[in-house]
Amino acid sequence: MKKNNLKKSFLIVVLTLVIGLVAACGGDNSNKGSSTGEQKNGEVAMGGTLKVGLSANAKTFDPIKYTGVYESQVMRQIADTLVVYNKDLSEIIPSLATEWKVSDDMLVYTFKLREGVKFQPGKYQDGREMTAEDVKYSLERSAKESAMNRLSGVTEVKVLSDYELEIHLATPNAALLAMLTDAGNIIIPKEEVEGWGDNFSDHFIGTGPFQLKEWKKDQEVQFVRHENYWGETPNIDKLTMKFISDQNMMTNALRSGDIDIAMDVKGQNREIIKQDNNLELLTNAGLSIVYLDLNNKVGPTADVRVREAIYKATNVEEIISGVNQWGGGDVSYLPLPPGSWGYDKSLIGLVPTYDPAAAKKLLAEAGYPDGFQTEIYVSEARVPYATIFQSQLKVNLNIDVEIKVLEWGTYSDTVAKGKAPMNIGGWTWYPDPYFFLYQLYHTKQVGALGNGKGYSNPEVDALLDRAVSETVVQEERAALYQEALKLILADVPRIELEATQTVAGVNKKVQGFNVSADNSVQIVHPNGTNVSISK
Repeated sequence: MKKNNLKKSFLIVVLTLVIGLVAACGGDNSNKGSSTGEQKNGEVAMGGTLKVGLSANAKTFDPIKYTGVYESQVMRQIADTLVVYNKDLSEIIPSLATEWKVSDDMLVYTFKLREGVKFQPGKYQDGREMTAEDVKYSLERSAKESAMNRLSGVTEVKVLSDYELEIHLATPNAALLAMLTDAGNIIIPKEEVEGWGDNFSDHFIGTGPFQLKEWKKDQEVQFVRHENYWGETPNIDKLTMKFISDQNMMTNALRSGDIDIAMDVKGQNREIIKQDNNLELLTNAGLSIVYLDLNNKVGPTADVRVREAIYKATNVEEIISGVNQWGGGDVSYLPLPPGSWGYDKSLIGLVPTYDPAAAKKLLAEAGYPDGFQTEIYVSEARVPYATIFQSQLKVNLNIDVEIKVLEWGTYSDTVAKGKAPMNIGGWTWYPDPYFFLYQLYHTKQVGALGNGKGYSNPEVDALLDRAVSETVVQEERAALYQEALKLILADVPRIELEATQTVAGVNKKVQGFNVSADNSVQIVHPNGTNVSISK
């Protein structure tokens, strides 16, 4: 088996670069104690507790059950994946795996694992070494049971030795390495999962830089440093992540020192942070979008004419400018964020334009000249979008929309089961279009959160499958995704709302923290990040 031309794609790290990358990432234990964070007087601040505010509550930390970025932000502190993205998400670099190769038919990926990696000690194991058997267990569990199908297409993980394994696919998938960076595919010990059963989430164990100390439901998660972490020794002793859904409370907590980092800062709180000399507002163009799903299977919106009428009656620019008076978001237009390499501005002309008169005509043709009553499901953070949308539909189409505000767990469950007539969701993932288009539009994803709207088009399915099975050349894959986008836009399955900045408010005593485009919270990371906090 040999490396093929996959090394020409940004997805593949060529073997000749691996040694240098591993050293740069602090993968060698001899690098412990070093830091790539900002330094003061030539020394990195060591010790202390870093407190991070997250904008939504977590339901679970079980990798096969999680559905929200908020949960992954916690999970990534405790556990690792085989590979990770570098800081600007332009290429994939080593983590628990040090090198890999791909068969010519793209059906077998072979990985060599880092030796000496230790799990955090738990009730059912004492902090033993991670081996290929743990990778097999974790990935096959994800392939079979993931609520979000985060490892679809994997048929078997074959152990070759303690430190080498093969991942076998049913069909070629050029996006597999990117899939393996997902928090749903982190590596966990079988005995802890099976020992705790349904309670594993409360006692989550991994190989990461921090160990779970206590999860106070609906309040916070407390961590301590994992003393046997395989990478750089964390600069901080303890980490606390607090769930603060109210934006004003989040900003007040940052200003008072109750937290050191505030994630997902929005609205006027952006300006408040900018004006505080002790704080800094960090932004990134991001890979996040907000959209309004229309149920494609049941109710009035099962008719494409109704969906198009609703789109034409929605003044998206008014919604986005109203929600983002202080900046932070722009009209997205397409089902991909502009930061994705599959985004094509020329397709914007296919998006329905605001035209209330044409919308009324379409709705009448569909049999609803007097409008109808419906519901829209949202989490608390999406209420401002829903409120403006509600007003627009009442004025333009006499459609009465009742806003249903749900906590995240109930929201995600309701939407995934196709029980929401409409819903406003957000999606943050990686630059590869696979994670936005396959996950949100492929028929196989109906029943998962991404495609709770029930969208299904065999022609789109075929194009999405071809985009990962025929080629690894980015330009060729992008062309296939753009053909799929044309069909998707014609079906009007949802309304595209916002391309959202990734934003964090940070106390200036925090050193080495950067906002990642994928909205992950990176405190200690193989890409060289190691955050510290001055006294």
